[in-house]
Amino acid sequence: MATIDPADLGVFLAIARHGSFRRAAAELGVTPSALSHSMRLLEERLGVRLFNRTTRSVALTEAGGRLFGRVNPAFRDIHDAIDELNIFRDRPFGTLRLNAPRLCARLVLMPLLTRFMAAYPDIRVELAVSDALVDIVTDGFDAGIRFGENIAADMLTVPIGPRHAFAVVGSPGYFARHGRPQDPRELRDKPCIRFRFLGGGLYAWEFERGGEEVSVEVDGPLTLSEQDLMLEAALDGAGMAYLFEAQARAHLASGALIRVLEDWCPHYPGFYLYYPSRRQMPAPLRSFIDYSRGAESSRE
Repeated sequence: MATIDPADLGVFLAIARHGSFRRAAAELGVTPSALSHSMRLLEERLGVRLFNRTTRSVALTEAGGRLFGRVNPAFRDIHDAIDELNIFRDRPFGTLRLNAPRLCARLVLMPLLTRFMAAYPDIRVELAVSDALVDIVTDGFDAGIRFGENIAADMLTVPIGPRHAFAVVGSPGYFARHGRPQDPRELRDKPCIRFRFLGGGLYAWEFERGGEEVSVEVDGPLTLSEQDLMLEAALDGAGMAYLFEAQARAHLASGALIRVLEDWCPHYPGFYLYYPSRRQMPAPLRSFIDYSRGAESSRE
């Protein structure tokens, strides 16, 4: 068998992680056609097909899946070995790869990352924004950010950013037409803007006061899967929306939105950074965790 260049295996891993020649090419800084040519040559050298390609998708073959399962951990070990050299440097270096939902990236992560990069100029950050649930290990991320209850039990977690509360909001015109609810159960009889998860399920609005928990399946003429659009719709008077308090804060201060049921909307722990348990934590991730903890302590 012909000698295989490790760089070609790195290309193979990038395509496998992304399931796309275009996205892998963007990560590696080359053209999709160059990646496709490299993969054809690698498959010819190995004598097996690694990917099934169509005009719309790229998927691993059985042989490709088996190769990925063996090679990906080995490349991770190489990455960790190189990263250990950070202990001999005055300042850590490397790339920190994060995955976060859109709203978390806007409300929590970007302000923190801007200050972090100023403090650690030798660390580069790649942030992938997606509301879909991803496998951060398979997709090559060092860590992800989610609400605590959505994190797999085998992950290590660190709180990141402030605590959050939700807010039920609507425009002044909306409340002039429909009145203000005094109890969460009254929401069932008023037009609300519903939220649908990417997986297809509808979110039931959750409330708690004095130990009493209430879950309400609201109804209304508009259903959205993007919280920023829900905010815009609430501003336009389309219905009440259930949003992060931080999203609506400026509009509440200006009077463009009115908040109701505030005493039924307690604060929650907020977002968590999560990462796999590994013998050697990458130095950029370790630096980011330490920095975020310091930022949280100064906020307190």
